[in-house]
Amino acid sequence: MARALARGWGEPVLCTDSGSGRAEALARELGGEALASNRELAERCELVVLCHKPAQLEAVAGEIGQAARAVASVLGGVSAARLQRAYPGTPTFQLIPNTPVEVRRGVICYARVAAEDPARVEIDPALEARVLERFAVLGEVVEVPDRLLDAATSLSGVGPAYEALLVEAQVDAAVRRGVPAALAARLACATLSGTAALLQRRGFDTLAVRREVTSPGGSTARGLAALERAGVRAAFQDAIDAVIDGAAPPAAVPGALAARDAGPAARPSALRAGGS
Repeated sequence: MARALARGWGEPVLCTDSGSGRAEALARELGGEALASNRELAERCELVVLCHKPAQLEAVAGEIGQAARAVASVLGGVSAARLQRAYPGTPTFQLIPNTPVEVRRGVICYARVAAEDPARVEIDPALEARVLERFAVLGEVVEVPDRLLDAATSLSGVGPAYEALLVEAQVDAAVRRGVPAALAARLACATLSGTAALLQRRGFDTLAVRREVTSPGGSTARGLAALERAGVRAAFQDAIDAVIDGAAPPAAVPGALAARDAGPAARPSALRAGGS
């Protein structure tokens, strides 16, 4: 995720890793520097973007907490309140992006600490505006309540994998009927993109879009009926339950959004965003 964010911003970065070499490779690609420590990074930038393993939150906070001027987390399974508790007195921002941020077509869920939470720190509105503006470059920033963050990101965060699977399944089905794979992929991807734009224009009225395509007793109706018989709705319900209910406790969630391969004892990485 750190690489997708950095590529989406397309600017020189300050970054760190645990010795994997990824930070240096990223700095070579985009410009900037791979620094020797997270502490040095925090001292040199205005906003630290946390891209390490969620289980390492408190360890990283102990390393950079006193130096960080502001912190943005993209860690799955970490609530806005837990993030603020790890960085008491420091402005924190909990944002969960998905990988299309690399092409500036991402969805970034933004959760605030609940007003009644004792860990809440008042944040300068001007600072918040600058941080959200920075992430808005990468796509659409959508504010969601902290309590719904896991459910929301079970749609957007894992969504690119689901959409890729849907395209793959359609391509395989078309290939079975003689369509070359490259042509099938092009048709499926273009249709997916165009349908998303059409749904937005229709105010996200999925039924209206389906009815525009579906003639009574026609080919689309037959195809939709086949998908319903195959259990497409139940499959997505099972998927969202598996993502939310099947997760380990926050302290043990593996670093799906980590910027590098690292064991529990490795020094976690951070990514700089914004001007120094």
